[in-house]
Amino acid sequence: MAPSSSPGTPAAPTTPAAPAVHRHPEPADLPEPLPEPGVAELRLEAVLGALSDPLRLHIVRALLLDSDAFDHSCSWFGLDRPKSSLTHHFRSLREAGVTRQRQYGLERRSQVRIDDLEARFPGLLALVANWTPKEG
Repeated sequence: MAPSSSPGTPAAPTTPAAPAVHRHPEPADLPEPLPEPGVAELRLEAVLGALSDPLRLHIVRALLLDSDAFDHSCSWFGLDRPKSSLTHHFRSLREAGVTRQRQYGLERRSQVRIDDLEARFPGLLALVANWTPKEG
């Protein structure tokens, strides 16, 4: 029988289960990634700086939780922003080492560097996955 808490004693907080991060196998014959820092070069301050912007945090969370493919183009996110603004945000994520981008003709496709980030900063992506965006 489970121990009960006595009156006046707060119950232990329950931690919600982490949302499932979607991992997809890497297809064959991928283009080379655009320039990015190596795993050993990933810096926490750069990663946190990239994730400090709510739009970039939304992008990474969507890639982690809502992805149905290995990587996605900018249009997949349905963001109503100028192309130049989106280019800036995706470049910031790539240069910080959060995402990997590949060029497919005129289109750049992004994916989160899950294994690299987990190796360098264990638990960071679980925090991103558990983040709840503000409404409105």
